[in-house]
This record gives sequence, C-alpha cells and structure tokens, in this order.
Amino acid sequence: MKLLLAEDTNDLNRVLTVAFQHEGYDVDSCLDGEDALKHALMVGYDVIVMDIMMPKMDGIQVLKNLRSKNIITPVLLLTAKSEIDDRVDGLDAGADDYLTKPFAMKELLARVRAMTRRKADYSKEQMKFGDLILDGETFELKSVNSIRLSVKEFEVLQALILNSDHYIDGEYLLSHVWDNDTEANVQTVSLYIEYLKRKLDAVSSGVKVDESPMGYMLRC
Repeated sequence: MKLLLAEDTNDLNRVLTVAFQHEGYDVDSCLDGEDALKHALMVGYDVIVMDIMMPKMDGIQVLKNLRSKNIITPVLLLTAKSEIDDRVDGLDAGADDYLTKPFAMKELLARVRAMTRRKADYSKEQMKFGDLILDGETFELKSVNSIRLSVKEFEVLQALILNSDHYIDGEYLLSHVWDNDTEANVQTVSLYIEYLKRKLDAVSSGVKVDESPMGYMLRC
C-alpha cells in the first residue's frame, strides 16, 4: 500500500519511514505542508500520516485543501499538543484519526493498519489488457516501465479491465470500488481516473482511458 508521511522533524521522519517500510508500505515522505499537499494532489495514496505543526502549511490546512478537492484518502494526524481543541479542529477538517506525541510505535502502526484494511479476496493472478499487465500480488502496473498502484487505483483499473468491452459509469465505480461510501462521489471517481491516466503515461503504455457521456472504457 502507498503511504504519504508528512513530518518536519528529520529524525522522526526517518524513523517512521523505516518503520512503515518494514511493515510493507511504499512510503513517500515530506518535511513540510506544501510538499505534502503537492504529493497528495498528484498521487492516489491509501493513507496519509501527517503532523499538524509543519512549516509552510500546517496539517489542518493541507487536510482542508484535500477534502475540498474530494480527496477522501484516510488521514491520521500527529500532534505534539494534547489540547481538546487541537483534536477537534483536526476531526472537523476531515481527519479519520489522530495520535498525540509522544506515541508508541506499535499503536501508530495498529491505527494505520485499521485505516487501511482492504478486501482480502483480490485475485493474485496477472490481468492483461493491450500492452498492460496488472499484477494482483504486488499491485504493480507494468508496460514499458512499471509502477506501484494504490489500492483504489488498482480497483478502478481492475474494474475497467474486467469491463473492457463496454463503458462503465461513475455510479458503477462508486458501488463496486468505494462500496457506496457516503463521502465518495463522482468527483472522487474523476480524480482517480486522472491518477490512472498519469500512471498509464508513467509506464509508457499505449492504453488510454476513453471518457464519454456513457462513462469510462479502456482503449488500446
């Protein structure tokens, strides 16, 4: 799974990055809020762990910006403060959980695991379409190059491949990928379609996502 870590204390950033990587996460780490926002807008992460107090832009501002753009990635906020107002501000901004420093690493990892539980029945087989190979074991998308997908990116592409003979609309993807999550909407689907387009370009594939009033369909 893909995880974005935003923590401005260098030593703690390094420790957390190693801990998450040891747990099997594909980690991108940032040291300030502006960089965190840039990453979150460009990549479909499975979870974001973010400090509230950061230079350039604080975690609350980053979170509000993400939620305003229909990015509903689970977010866990870290804070050195223990005041109730700090927690309330984070939860009101759309945070899914929070943890006050200092914290036990086991608790942080457990909370992140709880936020990233995914369906356990993915096919481990490879799926193919055009010059693409989608690996259900590693979540890698392969063509000329290869890249790791987030869970939602994988699920959207999987749905497109399984329905490659016809268009599928946003409502179909909401019901099959987001399980009708009340916070997800057609703008959320559009956002992940854009993520997928970037990933297709990144692997230098000739496959494109065709959009029409009927929905989305893959084209070679």
